[in-house]
Amino acid sequence: MRPTITLGTIVAATLLCGYAEAQIDSTLLRRLPQDSLTHTLNMDAAYHRPFMSLGRLPVSLGGYIEANWQHLGTEGVTEGHQFQFRRFTLFVSSSITERIKFLSELEFEDGARVISVEFAALDLEFDPLLILRGGMILNPIGAFNQNHDGPKWEFVDRPIAMTQMLPATFSNPGFGLYGRRYTGSWMYGYEFYLSGGFDNSIIANEGNKTSLPTAKENAERFEKIASGEPLITAKIAAGMSTIGELGLSYMGGVYNQWQDDGLTIDTKRRVDVVDIDFNTTLPFETRITAEWAWVFVDVPPTYTQQFGKQQYGGFLDVVHPILSGEMFGWDAAVVNLACRFEYVDWNVGSFQETGETIGDNLWSIMPAVSFRPSPETVIRLNYRLLRQQDILGNPPTTTGGVLFGFSTYF
Repeated sequence: MRPTITLGTIVAATLLCGYAEAQIDSTLLRRLPQDSLTHTLNMDAAYHRPFMSLGRLPVSLGGYIEANWQHLGTEGVTEGHQFQFRRFTLFVSSSITERIKFLSELEFEDGARVISVEFAALDLEFDPLLILRGGMILNPIGAFNQNHDGPKWEFVDRPIAMTQMLPATFSNPGFGLYGRRYTGSWMYGYEFYLSGGFDNSIIANEGNKTSLPTAKENAERFEKIASGEPLITAKIAAGMSTIGELGLSYMGGVYNQWQDDGLTIDTKRRVDVVDIDFNTTLPFETRITAEWAWVFVDVPPTYTQQFGKQQYGGFLDVVHPILSGEMFGWDAAVVNLACRFEYVDWNVGSFQETGETIGDNLWSIMPAVSFRPSPETVIRLNYRLLRQQDILGNPPTTTGGVLFGFSTYF
């Protein structure tokens, strides 16, 4: 069972930290540099965060928060004004000794309704190309799953395909190896992990559809693999400072319980995910971030066709700075114009009886304007236009509305 974190525990820890800070000269607090490298890969995101060091204590702290307001409606029906406190995330890191580091990420979502350890791993570096990582790892499927911190994005909502088709911030107990090399302006990296993973809930769920994110709701995955076989996650990435970064990743394994007390009770059924991601900055400072994923699930023949055997989807972000410089007393403020394009198909294929294309898809366009008083803080205004079609291919419903919010590291 996972340890229970009570509100009393959180309050006590907060008071203790406040007392400790009161006893220490504020001049001992200092912001640690995020990274000495000018360019980094997405796999470096856990290291490339702002941390605060407290005197000579071996532990550094950091984190970020996200909050927003939204007013959305579907076909003229709306729930009105909604205020949301999306996330409060704490980072704790420690350099135990040379080339041995511990990093962790504790997240409080939806006003602490959901509390989870997203990442808590020990890194032992034998060589820059051979680093052992173990603990609660973040499965590196795609770029967003690794580089998801709210202050890095110009949009209030996370990408639909990476959160509702793939399980966003999918973390599991496991072990593996990773490494990276920087040669001039070139960057190379790889990751390979064996971990816990999916279970039968990806098809046996209340939504009555194939859904990989439902596996995150099963707390038993932190101590037991349903199939008894590890989930494999692997990624390779290469980048150049003047071109951008390209990443290819794979995640797959048997998801169902196929034996019980040594007796075979079902066929081994696999789930496999392939993902490609790319990001670059064009010569005129326009940033492009794109990711696309394919999901393949071995669905039992007894299930109806509403359970998709294949899914695909992704997003494309375009961000361009239109103003930069001193604004409202901030020396390096930036105003960005941005737009996100998204598409997801949860059930690729045709009905066996009629040959007609199965629906269950959506597309979305989200124009945005953001203001960054500093690189670590963003205030963002988005408009969502989304059209979603049901499985039968009926005329799609339209959702539209405004989202406003902020996110900042601290």
